[in-house]
Amino acid sequence: MRKFGKAGKAAAIAAIAALALTACGRSDSGSSGSSSGAAGFAQNSEIGVALPQKTSENWVLAEGLFNDGLKGAGFTADVQFANGGVSEQQNQISAMVTKGAKVIIVGAIDGSQLGTQLAQAKQAGATVIAYDRLLLNTPNVDYYVAYDNFKVGVLQGQALLDGMKAKKATGPYNVELFAGSPDDANAKVFFNGAMSVLQPKIDDGTLNVVSGQKSFDQAVTQGWKAENAQKRMDTLLASSYNAKTLDGVLSPNDTLARAIITSVKSAGKPIPVVTGQDSEVESVKSIMAGEQYSTINKDTRNLVNKAIDMVKKLQAGQTPDVNDDKSYNNGTKVVPAFLLPPVIVTKANAKDAYANDPTLSKLTQ
Repeated sequence: MRKFGKAGKAAAIAAIAALALTACGRSDSGSSGSSSGAAGFAQNSEIGVALPQKTSENWVLAEGLFNDGLKGAGFTADVQFANGGVSEQQNQISAMVTKGAKVIIVGAIDGSQLGTQLAQAKQAGATVIAYDRLLLNTPNVDYYVAYDNFKVGVLQGQALLDGMKAKKATGPYNVELFAGSPDDANAKVFFNGAMSVLQPKIDDGTLNVVSGQKSFDQAVTQGWKAENAQKRMDTLLASSYNAKTLDGVLSPNDTLARAIITSVKSAGKPIPVVTGQDSEVESVKSIMAGEQYSTINKDTRNLVNKAIDMVKKLQAGQTPDVNDDKSYNNGTKVVPAFLLPPVIVTKANAKDAYANDPTLSKLTQ
């Protein structure tokens, strides 16, 4: 789910063919386009933003950024969290349609369960923008704005290898694999990106998944909940690491990374190399303290700004910018996307990576 040169694309597709990436929504063929935004609309129009549950810092930050950014641009902002689950998000989107929202930005809890509400939005003439997570199996989504989530996984997989090699020059290395929530369309994309790097090392014996739990379905963490990751890590340690050393853990985000580290500490074992994502404050502190090995910097400010930029262009009757119009097949259509580049962060480059972040820069001094 990202752009490649011809050689890079061929190599990546070959590397992940066995992982059935297409099944999670990636397509390298097809055409796309948008029927929305040509006429424009009044600058003070209502803009709906439907966000998922508050499971990580980046979502909480996005709420304030959308409110401030949309209001600052002259729009009327309706920003909602669906902490009650999918049904609440469905109701929120329907209410946004009823209130006449011209654009509805959706960070879905489950991108496959909003088809009825998105159809209502399109019938009412609204433009639908999928934010961070792709909306699945519906023709009623016009644009997708996100960080390159497959690349996130690639960076995580490479960081796991690099971190273990830095501690022990040669393998084999004992590792375990964690994935995000199966109802989040991004979770499998992250996992497949990482496995495009890790699977060849598993095949050649460099990596040993001691538990044998190598598939996405075996690695998932329902709801992205820390307690679920910690419980699974407790079980893995008790069943597979009585006489073995755990060298590394693929963790898809920072919340789960910290839960994994807590489990390892509770078991009285050395902390392995653990990856992450989202640059959460506590994880950046952990990285600087030499515990969590890496995270991914996906600056929420940039992502929200790009989404608001799309709204501004639609309001003016212009077509929003995209930089990938062929890769994001949601099962029904190919959705034009704008992808931002993620950045891997370790202790070695944290100061530079967060130099422009007013909060995180203070943690790297």
